[in-house]
Amino acid sequence: MEGLTEEEQAIVETVRDFVDRAVKPVVQELDHTNTYPEALIEQMKQLGIFGLAIPEPWGEVRVSAPCYALVTEELARGWMSLAGAMGGHTVVAKLILDHGTQEQKDTYLPRMATGELRATMALTEPGGGSDLQAMRTTATRAGDEYVVNGGKTWITNARTSGLVALLCKTDPAAVPAHSGISILLVEKGPGFTVSRDLPKLGYKGVESCELSFDDYRTPTSALLGDHEGRGFSQMMRGLEIGRIQVASRALGVGRAALEDALRYAQERESFGKPIWKHQSIGNYLADMATKLIAARQLVLYAARRFEAGERADMEAGMAKLFASETAMQIALDAIRIHGGYGYSTEFDVERYFRDAPLMIVGEGTNEIQRNVIARQLVSRNSVAP
Repeated sequence: MEGLTEEEQAIVETVRDFVDRAVKPVVQELDHTNTYPEALIEQMKQLGIFGLAIPEPWGEVRVSAPCYALVTEELARGWMSLAGAMGGHTVVAKLILDHGTQEQKDTYLPRMATGELRATMALTEPGGGSDLQAMRTTATRAGDEYVVNGGKTWITNARTSGLVALLCKTDPAAVPAHSGISILLVEKGPGFTVSRDLPKLGYKGVESCELSFDDYRTPTSALLGDHEGRGFSQMMRGLEIGRIQVASRALGVGRAALEDALRYAQERESFGKPIWKHQSIGNYLADMATKLIAARQLVLYAARRFEAGERADMEAGMAKLFASETAMQIALDAIRIHGGYGYSTEFDVERYFRDAPLMIVGEGTNEIQRNVIARQLVSRNSVAP
């Protein structure tokens, strides 16, 4: 764990032990029954996992972005849903730290650090997807309140979060459109409904929901920061750590799949020898390990840039793109190595195969990531006409 302090190394090792001791023995049952992991979340609170991005005086231990990435990888190695349970929470903490008023920091961050208050973000809408500027959720100012109307979808932890960073239009007529977008820090109340849970291929246990706002009222002090119209740029910066986190989830899934495949390939024999000695299986393992290590280096590279305060949207996009595609391929290859058993729900590799696609389409699809990367490549290497 090069580059981490001794304290950070100890934190990663503690989370690894938690996964091996508490998560792996119960994950199959929780996943197959789609059960919310309340007991595991409570243990994560006790370990301080929800406060890892929150510094003093609001939190106890704020770790570096590379450490946070490795903690996320360990959680996802046990169950990707656990890493998802703290992903949006971290983005909201980062938004409040960087852009919130002193009152917002003092009100929310201490309880977020302990996990007493859990947070999520609400960006995606049914008709918009990745086109955030086309959102239709509005917040109209009425005296000392905002009146919010609209809907969001695919919101993780919507039922269990007490705070939502809501991306909405405070000036629908603004040109360009992003200049009329703001973030409101909202809590549940009349007019704010979690309308339904969405059925999913994977990512079980943790809920993904639709939200409805029908003349929901919140005080103007809910505006993140002091000025309207800055929400789009605020969220784009927050999504840098969000995409690093999603890339780290992919690492965890890919690593778990590789570890299971490697173990099985040594135990399973065919034609008188362990199957890893057959060239085709050995080649799978070699490619899986090579791609996983390359993906981890890309994730840590993005995390180090983010930690240094440098712009990291291109690097985070690259990490998310490569790590998620790598996880999907490793999960498929793990099924190939397991043969028929890989298709059985008695083995974990089928879960990895169901979980891996989320990182390809979540936090901005990989097609969007390629657009981001291309724009930044040209922007950073522009050629004068």
